[in-house]
Amino acid sequence: MKKQKIVMTASASGIYGNFGQANYSAAKLGLLGLSNTLAIEGQKSNIHCNTIAPAAGSRMTQSIMPEDLVEALKPDYVAPLVLWLCHESCEENGSLFEVGGGWIGKLRWERALGAIVRQKNQRMTPEAVKANWKKICDFDNASKPQRIQESIGSIIGVLNKIDSERGVLTNPTSHAASTATSEFAGAIGHKLPPFFSAYTELETIMYALGVGASIKEPKDMKFIYEGSTDFSCLPTFGVIIAQKPIVGGELSGIPGFSVNLEKVLHGEQYLELYKPLPRAGNLKCEAVIADVLDKGSGLVILVDVYSYFEEELVCYNQFSIFVVGSGGIGGKRTSNKVKVALAVPNRPPDAVLRDTTSLNQAALYRLSGDWNPLHIDPNFAGFAGFDKPILHGLCTFGFSARHVLQQFADNDVSRFKAIKVRFAKPVYPGQTLQTEMWKEGNRIHFQTKIEETGDIVISNAYVDLIPTSDTSAKTPSEGGELQSTLVFEEIGRRLKDIGHEVAEKVNAVFEWHITKGGHAAAKWTVDLKSGSGKVYQGPAKGSADATFTLSDEDFMDVVLGKLDPQKAFFSGRLKARGNIMLSQKLQMILKDYAKL
Repeated sequence: MKKQKIVMTASASGIYGNFGQANYSAAKLGLLGLSNTLAIEGQKSNIHCNTIAPAAGSRMTQSIMPEDLVEALKPDYVAPLVLWLCHESCEENGSLFEVGGGWIGKLRWERALGAIVRQKNQRMTPEAVKANWKKICDFDNASKPQRIQESIGSIIGVLNKIDSERGVLTNPTSHAASTATSEFAGAIGHKLPPFFSAYTELETIMYALGVGASIKEPKDMKFIYEGSTDFSCLPTFGVIIAQKPIVGGELSGIPGFSVNLEKVLHGEQYLELYKPLPRAGNLKCEAVIADVLDKGSGLVILVDVYSYFEEELVCYNQFSIFVVGSGGIGGKRTSNKVKVALAVPNRPPDAVLRDTTSLNQAALYRLSGDWNPLHIDPNFAGFAGFDKPILHGLCTFGFSARHVLQQFADNDVSRFKAIKVRFAKPVYPGQTLQTEMWKEGNRIHFQTKIEETGDIVISNAYVDLIPTSDTSAKTPSEGGELQSTLVFEEIGRRLKDIGHEVAEKVNAVFEWHITKGGHAAAKWTVDLKSGSGKVYQGPAKGSADATFTLSDEDFMDVVLGKLDPQKAFFSGRLKARGNIMLSQKLQMILKDYAKL
């Protein structure tokens, strides 16, 4: 396209309509819209695109036109216009021409001056439209907009005029501001349908990769390898669990809401964890409209989502959704229900971490459930005003939280308490995210920038961490209230007399990681390599030859013969690493010798 100019062929049927040609008319005017957009997008590359609507004799019209008229409208009288529009010296771009019989005329849109049919803090009514109909249709002093900016600009000017009115004009057909705001007051406290959010290790790993976890960083293995002894779910996965009402369009079902939910922006996000997320689970989520705020230029909808695992509250999210252009109805501007964003300290940061996002970052992150084409489709992104698809704000959120967890908590997910962020600007995949952090007690203030441009993309943000002493206090004594504890203690007692014999045959050290409710609960070591063998609580004092991870319940089922170990392994219920072939020797430990 850069090597030539473009001419689209529309039709008067598309411009004016024509009986019996609905499909043809729609297609022909569609070409005009395509041409106009190509003219705008291609201008920077010297691509010019224009449209002609010819009246010409052709095979299609020769059966309905007199022969002499077909001859008078022959294509020879159209072609010269096309040749000129394609000539290298022609600067015309984005225009429409009617042409035929030797005549050429340029067409343009004309718009009436129109009328403002509502006042500040009042509803717009059909009665007001009827009363102003003559003005709406009066083309005296009409304008001739040529660009979409002119069209939108004039409407913005109208909004400013309405907003600048101090008084409320008397209008018997309008409702008071209290009526307008009552719609939103009725929505406050509205409960959205409850839903379940199920996930496995696959989803948690995919999410971790989507927010930049990598095998290049050894400490990230606990987030991306399910066989890791301390495999954990990133705390910010909590937003994925709760996001269905937001990404699924369920806000459109709020009673009384007549706002355009296609114009929503994710303004702020708050997440609080009451305990680490299980590595896999099915959480019940309950969402409620906590409040609606009128910011003038738009509405802010606060959506609170509570997520439960086995009846226990695990995490709480507050999504702050900004609806552009739906404000100015006189509603309240503040709320004590808002989780407040805080400015970062006025001093150099205590730590800075960087990560370069992949060109595929948005394509990878969207697999966690946010399928908005804005993040993958160049055409859709261009329609929204971006040069190319942008990264999800919650993806940047995940990168930033991971930086804080890595820098100040050594990736210990049990220390993560809460995070609050404000989304400031978009990020393009491939750009480098730079998280600047300030430590003030157990609160880590941070902001995230694009290193290449210096633009702040997340502002007024913080992460609250649980002090190390508190996490120790919350951790139950290892092995307490576990059925497996009794089994290991009994194995130890029964091996006292035959330990030497078993050690000679097995010659291996086994380490067991027992989980409860998806979290690490105890570690046991069965040492059948040295001396007469021994069983003790805790990790292997040397190196283990094989390590097994499974829940307390599954361990008991394996011991009692209710669960086949091989099936447990292939189904993911039993994790193994090291020399897993040694597991075959467990048979003699659990049955032949211990006689459990």
